[in-house]
Amino acid sequence: MNAMKAQKISFLTVVAVAGAISATSVAWAQNSDRNSATADASSDVLIRGAKVYTVSGRGTLDNADVLVHSGKITAVVESGAAGRQVPTGAKVVEAKGRPLTPGVFAGLTHIGIEEISAESSTVDASIDFKSPTWDQKWRPEFDVTLAYNARSTLVPVMRIEGLTWTVLAPGAGDSIIAGQGGAVAFDGMLEPGFRAVLDGSRSLFVKLGSETEKFTGGSRAAAYMLLDQAIGETRASGLVGQDALLHAAGRTALGRYLSGGRVVFEVERATDILDVLAFSERNHIKPVISGGSEGWLVAKELARAKVPVVLNALQDLPSDFDRLSSRLDNAARLQRAGVLIAFSSGENHKAYAVRQLAGNAVAHGLPWDAALAAITANPAEIFGLGAARGRIEKGQAADLVLWDGDPLEVTSAADQVWIDGRAIEMRSRQTELRDRYLRHAKVH
Repeated sequence: MNAMKAQKISFLTVVAVAGAISATSVAWAQNSDRNSATADASSDVLIRGAKVYTVSGRGTLDNADVLVHSGKITAVVESGAAGRQVPTGAKVVEAKGRPLTPGVFAGLTHIGIEEISAESSTVDASIDFKSPTWDQKWRPEFDVTLAYNARSTLVPVMRIEGLTWTVLAPGAGDSIIAGQGGAVAFDGMLEPGFRAVLDGSRSLFVKLGSETEKFTGGSRAAAYMLLDQAIGETRASGLVGQDALLHAAGRTALGRYLSGGRVVFEVERATDILDVLAFSERNHIKPVISGGSEGWLVAKELARAKVPVVLNALQDLPSDFDRLSSRLDNAARLQRAGVLIAFSSGENHKAYAVRQLAGNAVAHGLPWDAALAAITANPAEIFGLGAARGRIEKGQAADLVLWDGDPLEVTSAADQVWIDGRAIEMRSRQTELRDRYLRHAKVH
């Protein structure tokens, strides 16, 4: 009887908590100000007396001012030198020596296209038509960015952690070509006709290795056979037969990547990486390696081909036969060989762990400045945004983070974040839940 009573109370407690969380979610969604990136409408900002990590040729400036006008950085000068350039009415932020960095890259994620992993109605990251292997229809025309929800509750959660942008990467559905993705800023913009995808970042995503054997008849070798077929269909001048892998729209989409377009290959094993390099060279593709757990084994080849790697610096266990040679100094070895690297945790709800990845890479031989670049300037360069984002220098978008300590230390936190020069409100659904229940606890 007591057990049944306890079970009933436990159930009621769960229902009550779930209802409270649901109510908070609704309240959050209904309040447009809280989900907007803007906390201060002023477009002119002077951040004075910061330790500025420019992630550029200027290196680190110990006591500098950063002036922002209309969403762009207009000056990075010694502290006090910006005074005569400051527009009337500009907001002045006293940094008092705190670190200032570019906005942090969240990695390759599903933020804004996946809200609750276990609730299918909130997951738009992939397509799966359940086609049998012998009757596959690949859909490279699938563009996951069209499902991006700028008002996702995950966006403010990431922003207050210093993350200002991500690359939306489609998940593999029922073929090795997952579809297209691209970079989006966490600015919360929601206007008619506004496209969230940042210009120049669009990419095609292809998954290879042992995990895709179910799509290729049981052999990873067949992946290239099928890729060659799809490319042949795309380049064919006449009609394509009814057994084609691609629809007309798919051929058009794939064709855009066969003349220097960016293709992200998710692959781990060293020999598979070499196969990707050879395949890309034959087909005039601009490859990016995602994963690359065994990349250190072929670091010279990657550097020679000028192919960047987006990796998880904490991957050090042989979790499957594609990762037998994983090691914690993978990032350091790749960087020493001259490979452009960036970090991605593979997480959506905990994408902010990317700073931990960078810090751990430093602990295993990667220079500190290189680790910061791997979550700021490098991913911007890899995904075609280097001219506009990723560094603190004149003309760049004012995506900035003011920290209370070392940005690569997990104990440090962001004091203020700016996206395109607009200060964001440092609140999220999580902080609101925290504050709500802390107040309730104090009352009782």
